[in-house]
Amino acid sequence: MRRWLGALALAGAVTVLLAGCQRSHGADGDLVDDWRAMPPPQMFVPATDTCLPRITAIVQASTYDTVDCARNHLAEAIHVGTFAGLAGAPRPEPGSPTLRSARSECDQRAREVLGGDWHAARLTLNIALPSAAGWAGGARWFRCDLSETDSIDNTRPVNRTGSLRGAMIGDSPLIHRCFDPKLIGENLNYMAPVLCSEPHRAEFVGVYDERDISWAEFTAAPDRAHQRCMALIAAFAAVPNNSELPYRAGSIYYPPSQREWEEGDRGVRCFLWSDDRKLTRSMRGVGPQGLPAI
Repeated sequence: MRRWLGALALAGAVTVLLAGCQRSHGADGDLVDDWRAMPPPQMFVPATDTCLPRITAIVQASTYDTVDCARNHLAEAIHVGTFAGLAGAPRPEPGSPTLRSARSECDQRAREVLGGDWHAARLTLNIALPSAAGWAGGARWFRCDLSETDSIDNTRPVNRTGSLRGAMIGDSPLIHRCFDPKLIGENLNYMAPVLCSEPHRAEFVGVYDERDISWAEFTAAPDRAHQRCMALIAAFAAVPNNSELPYRAGSIYYPPSQREWEEGDRGVRCFLWSDDRKLTRSMRGVGPQGLPAI
């Protein structure tokens, strides 16, 4: 290499002599001062308001990919937030106040994007974090991903086309309405969605937030959830929440999974349950005559 550079310098000297020692335009003889300074390294941050071909709890820059929301996709990134004050801290774990705060931010953003509470529809909300290497390198973001699910019983995300923005405004097919529950003995097997004009025994009435107890306490006290749902049923059907209410209807409820609960999701979905008669209309606002005590 040294010999080649020497030969190059000599050839240059000969060229200058043959040219009559004219000054070379644009060259100052310094081979290093005209290189551009390298830009500072950019931290990878995933994009928001874009759709994703796959769902991952950990996002790696090397495998990051997005698709047009008009094409098949499994999730939509609706928000990217920032963990504040965690410069030297490890990644937050389920159950940590930090992750619960992040999920609360995701929940609020999801409601804004959808136009309603995502718990009331065939939707699920997940949080994605930087990889271990990304976190070690200073990444402190979290991404909020919304997905359409198969059913109230099967919350596995399914492929869809089109953005979820505004998906809960108007008469959306994603919103929970009436169901014909299928039982095995006295145990609920699954909830088959039907039109409210068709014979059915259950109807979605709303969601309540269970903020004050742990997962273990919640699962050990099913009557607590039942009573909270019965209050929603009474308000939904416009009937008194009194001693006659259990003779009008019962309740079915769907809590978050333990993982979701520990992340901070405490939305419990409540359904009116008619054990002794088939219904052929919505029970919204029907009053005591529409939902008699029998």
